[in-house]
Amino acid sequence: MDGSTFLAALGLAFILEGLMPFIAPGAWRQAFSQLLRMQDGQIRFFGLLAVGGGLLLLWLA
Repeated sequence: MDGSTFLAALGLAFILEGLMPFIAPGAWRQAFSQLLRMQDGQIRFFGLLAVGGGLLLLWLA
């Protein structure tokens, strides 16, 4: 993987992260406030699922 591939992947991640607050800021704010009420263990579990899903996608690609 060269630098341009990494920058393209990082740019795509920023685009995907920015879509929800751009399209539906109210729903994003509500989801974020619910996230703030979660316990640390719950947040870590969802983080682990996200990392696992990302690794699975990279492996499939």
